[in-house]
Amino acid sequence: MSGDSAPINLTNHFLIAMPGLEDQLFSKSVVYVCEHGERGAMGLVINKPADIKLSALFDTVDLPLTRTDLLDSLVFQGGPVQVERGFVLHGATFASGEQPDQPVYASTLTIPGGLEMTTSKDVLEALAIGSGPLKVLVTLGYSAWAQGQLESELGENSWLTVNADQAIIFDTPVDQRYEKALALLGLQSWMLSTQVGHA
Repeated sequence: MSGDSAPINLTNHFLIAMPGLEDQLFSKSVVYVCEHGERGAMGLVINKPADIKLSALFDTVDLPLTRTDLLDSLVFQGGPVQVERGFVLHGATFASGEQPDQPVYASTLTIPGGLEMTTSKDVLEALAIGSGPLKVLVTLGYSAWAQGQLESELGENSWLTVNADQAIIFDTPVDQRYEKALALLGLQSWMLSTQVGHA
């Protein structure tokens, strides 16, 4: 590969861990990439539940969770960075059915071609009173790669990449998300070898 090739941008893609990736958090993980640019990449693991339900998380911040559709939702381990902070990945359609033109929360990253990721408490307050985004996935912590680090890991065959599918994030049972993400590439996990060959 020559040094003048166009940089890849994996924003709004899934990173799917290869079997050789044995790090406990990232083994068999699916990461939704929220941001990828010259300075590095940031994403949220969408298939590693934490030991806490969303309703319990709301209790810890003194908010009641009145959205019955979210009461049994799990909180996820988004990654090893800032694990004490909540990150809310959500669609742009709200429980009221409206689709605002721009983010309505104090701190929201709009992901080109994809979703929104909000870190301010006002999104939790909206969910608590029964409104807010229709589809949400809440993580504690996030995953980050320094400049060139993700590209290096891709070169080491640590990850497969594919355009993200929101149905896998919001509508697929957690234990099926890894296989469903692989299926986007026409693969199944048994097809992937843990041996990495180099020509």
